[in-house]
Amino acid sequence: MLPKTPITFAYGDGIGPEIMDATIRILTAAGAAISPEVIEIGEKVYLQGNTSGIDAQAWDSLRKTKIFLKAPITTPLGSGYKSLNVTIRKTLGLFANVRPCLSLHPFVTTKHPRLDVIIIRENEEDVYAGIEHQQSADVVQCLKLITRPGCEKIIRYAFEYAKTYGRKKVTCMTKNNIMKLTDGLFYQTFQQIGAQYPEIEKEHQIIDIGAALLADQPEKYDVVVTLNLYGDIISDVVAQIAGSVGLAGSANIGDHCTMFEAIHGSAPDIAGKNIANPSGLIQASILMLMHIGQNRVAERIHNAWLATIESGSHTADIFRQGVSKAKVGTQQFADQVIGNLDTYPAYFPKVNHSSHAPKPFVVLPYQRPVNHKQLVGADIFVCHDNISPDQLGDQLTGLTPAGLKLKMITNRGVKVYPQGHAETFCTDHWRCRFVAEGTVTENADPLYVPLEYSRLLSLQEVLSRAGLEIIKTENLYTFNGKRGFSLGQGE
Repeated sequence: MLPKTPITFAYGDGIGPEIMDATIRILTAAGAAISPEVIEIGEKVYLQGNTSGIDAQAWDSLRKTKIFLKAPITTPLGSGYKSLNVTIRKTLGLFANVRPCLSLHPFVTTKHPRLDVIIIRENEEDVYAGIEHQQSADVVQCLKLITRPGCEKIIRYAFEYAKTYGRKKVTCMTKNNIMKLTDGLFYQTFQQIGAQYPEIEKEHQIIDIGAALLADQPEKYDVVVTLNLYGDIISDVVAQIAGSVGLAGSANIGDHCTMFEAIHGSAPDIAGKNIANPSGLIQASILMLMHIGQNRVAERIHNAWLATIESGSHTADIFRQGVSKAKVGTQQFADQVIGNLDTYPAYFPKVNHSSHAPKPFVVLPYQRPVNHKQLVGADIFVCHDNISPDQLGDQLTGLTPAGLKLKMITNRGVKVYPQGHAETFCTDHWRCRFVAEGTVTENADPLYVPLEYSRLLSLQEVLSRAGLEIIKTENLYTFNGKRGFSLGQGE
């Protein structure tokens, strides 16, 4: 008999308690060797005054068990509440979100009968860092943070996953034609790490056409690795075109902890009606069992679930006249799965999980590259609601101390000074780029002259004394002689 593995459970909100109850009954009937610890998170905790949605005792349980099976939770509407899902993923370092999507044709209606795609989504960075500021009456900003170690971990995980599970191709999706530094770093890392896996086919696609092709021709994809926001969107798209978002589970993998969950939300509108599909959480529990090495139990549940889908006993979200045979509720579906334990599907291939390693990830220490970093200028953002680009440019030029020069002004990223265009709409938010005198500006990537930080401080003091409202400053650096900042549109 296997020793019982401690697992932290959370019943969640909305339909969460119903689908968790159904899942736990299946796990128990299948002989899962687990010891549950139940914690309270989500809406009740939020409404008790804890704006994070999770308390210290829950964190203690997660740190102790290191395995978390979580039902969906509800984040109350209104300001002051952060997404608990994002909080847990970032706090516990759950860097990889793995979402398998598989067509169940012909038993679940889909236009893509050969869909079998794994979405591997970076889980900690990107705009999901949630760093936002309102900087003026017109403008708010959101910071997109991408790190080299974050890129290396998720991309290596994607290739290791493909290698472990016999996948043939890894597709990277970015928007590096526009976000050349952030998405560019992800793409460059993909090229570097991909070269270490010559046996696996590699391709890169821009996210917009990649998402379109993924929705139209998913059979051409195998493993897709991408950044946080893109991965969130395309994983829901692929799950839905496979048949239903309600069918998909996900694993959130970290170096120290893991979390398993359905990819759908808490659906409070159908809570308590016994009509929710528990399949997403069931699939998450199968991934959990594989992670803790209970592959035989995972096989039993997975094959029983496939046999239940084949039988035509379907919950309301996938029920179709002429395809399904019976519309069943949440608990009735779980009863069917339990009744099919040790039954194999007749149409679908028998699932065999025993040959797979439970944790396909190679941990390599991060080696920070050696860089020669030089300060070459600053973007000083000012707020001004009653001025033209030329007026602002002339004023700044007159205020700029010796040794510095105003290179350009942009508004919403577009160059408006010097030689702007009258058609460009401007807000009250101006980016003013200052560089050292002597910087060469005649080519597409100028040669920047290094400068002392004290000059930039003096510049800010001069501008402030002149009554200009400085709302943000970004220093401009070169690394090994290469520009570490983007050009303005039209620069």
